[in-house]
Amino acid sequence: MQFPDTLVLGATGRIGQLLQLSWKRAPFGARLLWQGRTGTGLEQATHRVVLQPLEEPENLRQVARGRQILCLAGGIPGRGNLNDNWPLAEAALRATLPGGRVILCSSAAVYGNQPGFLNEAAPLRPASDYGRAKLEMEQRSAMLAAQLGVRLCVLRIGNIAGLDAILGGWAPGFQLDQFADGSTPARSYIGVATLAQVLAALLALPQLPGVVNLAQPGLVEMGALLTAAGLGWAARPASEAAIARVVLDTGLLQDLVPLPKADATQMVQQWCKLEPDITGNQEQI
Repeated sequence: MQFPDTLVLGATGRIGQLLQLSWKRAPFGARLLWQGRTGTGLEQATHRVVLQPLEEPENLRQVARGRQILCLAGGIPGRGNLNDNWPLAEAALRATLPGGRVILCSSAAVYGNQPGFLNEAAPLRPASDYGRAKLEMEQRSAMLAAQLGVRLCVLRIGNIAGLDAILGGWAPGFQLDQFADGSTPARSYIGVATLAQVLAALLALPQLPGVVNLAQPGLVEMGALLTAAGLGWAARPASEAAIARVVLDTGLLQDLVPLPKADATQMVQQWCKLEPDITGNQEQI
C-alpha cells in the first residue's frame, strides 16, 4: 500500500514539531508537504510551504491539489485564537476536491469531564472554551464535508504526555488531587512517539471512520506520570467534584492500527527524547 501525498497544515505547532522529528527519516517522508505561516519551525521539513491558510485560499487550493490534508492547525488555550479552529478547518475542507480526504485534529475535551468509558457516540458536553471551540469545529466541518463531497475523519486526541498540563505543565510546588484510596486522577494518554506512529498508520489507510478516539488503551494516573519523570508533587485532598477516572474507548482505533497499552514510564521516556527539540518555536497545535 502506497503512502498518499499529504499536506500537513499547522506544521510549526507542538504536534507538528514532534511529527517532523519523528518522520524525518521515514520512507514516506518525500510524500509530505509541511505548511507553516512562517519558515520558523519548518527547519526539520524536507518539503515545506509558507502560506497563510485563511488569507491565501487560492494558494492553499493549489498546494493541496492531489493531496490529502492532515490539519493540525488551530488555537489552543494560551497559544493562538480559539475562534480560529473552525475557520482553519473550513479552509482545509474548501481546499480539497470532491472525493478528497481531510483529517482534522480535535480533542477529547469535547466530552468534557464525564466519568466512565467514552466511545465516539458518547454525549458531547465540553466544559471549557477550548472544548466548545473544538465541538463547533467538528459539527460545522461534518456538515460542510457532506455538502462538498469531501471525506472527513475527526481525531479526538486524548492527553499527550509532555504536551499536557501535568507532565508538560509541571513546576516546583506542583499539586495533584488525591482520593481516599491514595490514587490520583487517571486519564487516557498517548506517548509522543506512539502518537507519531499511529498518525502515520492512519494516514496510510484508504478508508477511515468519521470520528476516532486517539489514545493508548488503559489509564495513566497523573501522579504515576510525574513520579516516572522524577518530578516531585504534593497531594491535596480531592474535592467532591473531582473525577477519579475518565477513559476513552479506543476499540475503534485498535481495530485500525496496533496499539501498545498505556504505560507511564514508556511515555516519559518518549517525551525525554523529543522534549529538547519541540519546546522552542511554537505557534499552534
